[in-house]
Amino acid sequence: MTSFRIALNELRRLTAGTLPKLAMAALVLVPLLYASFYLYANYDPYGRLSKLPAAIVNEDAGTQERDVGREVTGDVVGSGTFGWHEVSAAEAQQGVREDKYSFAITIPKDFSAALLSSGNFTPQQATIRLTTNDADNYLSHTIANQVAEQIRSTIAEKVGAEAANRFLIGFSTIYGKTQEAADGATQLADGAGRLLGGQQQLADGASQLTTGSTQLSAGLDTLRSSTAALPGQTRQLADGAAQVSSGNAQVAAAGALLASGSADLRSNLDSVDGQVAQRLRATGLPEAQVQQVLTVLRDLRAPVDQANTKIQTASSQLDQLADGSRRVAAGAAALAASAPQLTGGISQAADGASALSTGAAKLNDGENTALEGTRQLSTAVGQLRDGLNEGLKQIPNPDDPTRTATADTIADPVTVDSAGVANAGTYGAGLAPFFVSLATWIGAFVLFLLLRPLSARALAAGVSPLRVAVGGWLASAVLGVAQVLVLFGAVTWLVGIHVAHPLGAIGFAILASLTFTAIVHALNAMFGAVGKFLGLVLLVLQLVSAGGTFPWQTLPDALYPLHLVLPMGYVVDGLRHLLYTGASLQSLLDIGVLCGWLAAAIAVSVLAARRQRVWTVSKLRPELSL
Repeated sequence: MTSFRIALNELRRLTAGTLPKLAMAALVLVPLLYASFYLYANYDPYGRLSKLPAAIVNEDAGTQERDVGREVTGDVVGSGTFGWHEVSAAEAQQGVREDKYSFAITIPKDFSAALLSSGNFTPQQATIRLTTNDADNYLSHTIANQVAEQIRSTIAEKVGAEAANRFLIGFSTIYGKTQEAADGATQLADGAGRLLGGQQQLADGASQLTTGSTQLSAGLDTLRSSTAALPGQTRQLADGAAQVSSGNAQVAAAGALLASGSADLRSNLDSVDGQVAQRLRATGLPEAQVQQVLTVLRDLRAPVDQANTKIQTASSQLDQLADGSRRVAAGAAALAASAPQLTGGISQAADGASALSTGAAKLNDGENTALEGTRQLSTAVGQLRDGLNEGLKQIPNPDDPTRTATADTIADPVTVDSAGVANAGTYGAGLAPFFVSLATWIGAFVLFLLLRPLSARALAAGVSPLRVAVGGWLASAVLGVAQVLVLFGAVTWLVGIHVAHPLGAIGFAILASLTFTAIVHALNAMFGAVGKFLGLVLLVLQLVSAGGTFPWQTLPDALYPLHLVLPMGYVVDGLRHLLYTGASLQSLLDIGVLCGWLAAAIAVSVLAARRQRVWTVSKLRPELSL
């Protein structure tokens, strides 16, 4: 009797009547009922969140600038992500308590004021209050937390963008003012340069003034010492000039008398010439002789006429000398009178020149100090100008589009560029590997509610343990394959879950079914009724360690060994690769592990068949039977 014969006989036994056939059909449909209905019910719950009622309460009083609460409420209600209802705080509280609303979001009274407080440097953190009720549904709490976080991040991005925009506008304002300051510093530097040049000229002039005033003071001191005796000398000069004037006046008077006598003498001689001529003519002297006599007389009086002319000239000169002496005497007297004032003025001028020299020296020192200060001022202003121009290059001054883009980036600096290697698509598709694996195990488990793990007839006939063991397993393997094919047909065609590699996924699922049926068969063959209980225990252990919902790395450390040893985790992993991406080296590991479990399970079944060839009292009358 071959293994196939044993398996065929077992299948014929299960189809001998109508009820057994229905029972076999039910066994084939058990995984379908378990997995497909669950996946159908949870195919895309996130796509139907708009059916989930939620409340939003807007208590925001707003500010003069804007009413952020109203803006947020309008955006949230208009988003359509949930069944939003804008209600009062009391209605929201009561609605969440009575399961009318899954959760409620409340925007408090000071929401806008807190959001805009940073602009006044009185920062306050705005708060959004989330109200949930885990008695209604725990996942609603989780979803509500995500919604609240999304609203928070959206508001933070919006307000942050506006704040950053104002911040950058402030930079632009600073840039403009700094530009004005830099231009002013440039003008100031130019003025300081001109001031330095003028100050240098002034300093040079002060130095020249100091030198000149020193020379003037020395010269006036010399002049003062030289003119100290001038009043006495001018007095003596005035007295001498008066005496000279008096003597010259007397000489001029004597000269006037002499001139008068000489003029009279000349007049008398003219009269004598006439008288002589008359007498000669009276004596009868010819006219020619008379003229000769007159000529002789004229010749004789010529020295007298010449002397008269000289006398008259000398008298005029003596008069001029007397007049000049008089004026000299008057001038000398005036000079003598003003000499004390002159020497006093010279002395005052000398004192003033000395003071001027001292002041000029101080002025020169002050100008040198001022010149040095002006140089420092010019250097400092130049450094200020250069520093402002250099700082101006460091101040951002973006244009409007760049400023807006920068503000948006500051408010939301990180974006997620999702580049998934594999994408399940929906929530149901994401759970499919786990529930297909689980349904396959449950299908294998329920098969042995009707199937006999080992053929008693074959054992009694002395068939080899290997044939008996394989024959007992093949019947469950055939039904397990039928379960997988029906399950995959429903999951893909009816539920609508897309499978990236259908043939590979079906083949791997058939391998998983063969392995699971072999394991459950081995437990039932080795332990009998207890094996069914052990199969249930093994199911529970794999449920908690397979990592079907959360990543297996999040399991408690104590469950790590179970995940690494038990087969369901490898089935889940293999199905994920084949449903979403394709075979990989990790898939080869999964296949290898399942083949190892399959071989070990058949070996255990062979051992059980060998042991059951010996009949014992406990076998004939077991303590527990299911």
